[in-house]
Amino acid sequence: MNVESTNEELRELTLLEKIENDPDVNQSALATQLGVAVGTVNWHLKRLIAKGAVKVSRAERKKLRYIITPEGLALRARLAVDYVERSFSVYRHTRQRVKDYLVKVRNAGYDRVRILGSGDVADICKLTCIEQGVAVVSDKSAPALVLEGYKIRLEGLE
Repeated sequence: MNVESTNEELRELTLLEKIENDPDVNQSALATQLGVAVGTVNWHLKRLIAKGAVKVSRAERKKLRYIITPEGLALRARLAVDYVERSFSVYRHTRQRVKDYLVKVRNAGYDRVRILGSGDVADICKLTCIEQGVAVVSDKSAPALVLEGYKIRLEGLE
């Protein structure tokens, strides 16, 4: 699955959750909450309506109310499960990649590494290092796990 379709599914999941929590929410508020343009929210809502996941009713003259259908609840559940499965897949892949690099680090005679990067992937790297008995340090003489998004590379081994 490509990143764009994953992002679209995550937006749809988030929209369904927000609408479920507040059926009277408007597109402008949804756009702000998701950090996207109102047009993007409108496009996603039209898709969800076309799929039968959301129905629209008029609450007042200019105000719309969004109702999640049983199909929408099923879609939200499937999207949530898919999201969790993808997240665990990234987690497992990252841990294995770090373990493989730590074998190389140890074989080169080191027992410590630097982690260059931040965020969730860096946290997974740190936990894996601790679990494997490899210290995480800031010493520039130690090999480095360099993080670029979800990609990890090892630098500094002679």
